[in-house]
Amino acid sequence: MRNADAVWGIVDGKAAAFADLSDRVWDTPETNYEEYRSSAAHAAMLEAEGFRVSQGIADLPTAVMGEAGDDGPVIAILGEFDALPGLSQEAGSAEQRPLVPAGNGHGCGHNLLGAGSMLAAAAVKDYLARHGLKGRIRYYGCPAEEGGSSKGFMVRAGVFDDVDIAICWHPAPFAGVNNPVSLACNEISFRFKGRAAHAASSPHLGRSALDAVELMNVGVNYLREHMPSTARIHYAITDTGGHAPNVVQAQAAVRYLVRARTLPELLTLVERVKRVAEGAALMTGTTVTSAVLSGDANLVGNTPLEQLMHGELERLGPPAFDDADRMTAAQFQETFTSEDITASFERFGLKLRRDLALCDSIFPLGSSDGTSVGSTDVGTVSWVVPTVQMRGATYAIGTPGHSWQLVAQGKLPAAHKGMTHAAKVMASTALRLIHEPALIETARADMRERLAGTPFVNPIPDDVEPPLPADAA
Repeated sequence: MRNADAVWGIVDGKAAAFADLSDRVWDTPETNYEEYRSSAAHAAMLEAEGFRVSQGIADLPTAVMGEAGDDGPVIAILGEFDALPGLSQEAGSAEQRPLVPAGNGHGCGHNLLGAGSMLAAAAVKDYLARHGLKGRIRYYGCPAEEGGSSKGFMVRAGVFDDVDIAICWHPAPFAGVNNPVSLACNEISFRFKGRAAHAASSPHLGRSALDAVELMNVGVNYLREHMPSTARIHYAITDTGGHAPNVVQAQAAVRYLVRARTLPELLTLVERVKRVAEGAALMTGTTVTSAVLSGDANLVGNTPLEQLMHGELERLGPPAFDDADRMTAAQFQETFTSEDITASFERFGLKLRRDLALCDSIFPLGSSDGTSVGSTDVGTVSWVVPTVQMRGATYAIGTPGHSWQLVAQGKLPAAHKGMTHAAKVMASTALRLIHEPALIETARADMRERLAGTPFVNPIPDDVEPPLPADAA
């Protein structure tokens, strides 16, 4: 029996228990650094599987790690379990039906992501033990990917310093190896302070912080014309200074998310945004302070690892969805726009097929277009450890990201099948690396060559603390 076949069999034997873990995390959706129940469920499963468990790693209360094996290479499989606000939804329903008004929901599939990654790690652990092989397999349960950048804090704390290879996945409409493109980003709060005054009788005595926020937004909008086309800037006003229009607002705040294709490009763009803020303060006679809240580096690709993982995907083939899965997916597709479905194919560099509701093939290596991208804190890990990531097909083609439709599909049989499929690929990829340590050195060499002359700068400065809930700080 091939190594892959053996570990795939172990995955199948454990799949039901980990589908249950995924469903329990789906049932208790928690957001950035508040994933106490989800983290506890992951820790309990790690203990039940026989891992050596560490909680609160990197001083993050909801971060958890399980390790098994000894000596040999250290292979890390990364998981997540945070949800998104405002996406509560009834499971399985193709109509929008919130379970809790304005409640949380797993709109990015991280309930599946964490459970699937741990399933892969557990299968590798059992395989190593059965065959007496040297090697350490670790599962990292990473909180707060959605804007909290926990992996960046974990990198800063040295959590990955002794890791040889990092492996991960993400739920998607199609199965394949990521085109390793993401945007580096910083989330920054700008707080303006002015002077209150009566807006009618003595407006000349006031200095409006809200005016400063508005002028900053205008200035950044003009900046958009003069920044790289791949960069993105978004903002949200978080403090308007009050609700009384007859008072000159003495304080106001705006939060910016600045994204760029590379770390050096990001750092340059952030400084330009900061100068716009300073100009707005100068124009209004106010003062401004800024604070970095979080940050992610861009993904660093690794050709040897991507080829290795793609080979495992090709050998395994696509997920085994059945007619019932496809029928359910087609019902969800009726809630999407034509543009949603077209964009799904375009993002992965695939030819449009209107008759296809669920993935039925492995997309070619490097076929995704690399233009419709966001940010991920996996990127920060990829600057310090050779990293590879795959997409696992778990939901209907065309499903918008961060949507109620994605939440609704998170407990379906197709989601469980796609999660198990991804776990098999990650597990057999990890075993290839343990069986053939020369592959690890090849991956390291690729990383060294890519980063030569580009020193790593963590986009989270050393003095920035993670935005933990008040009762956990």
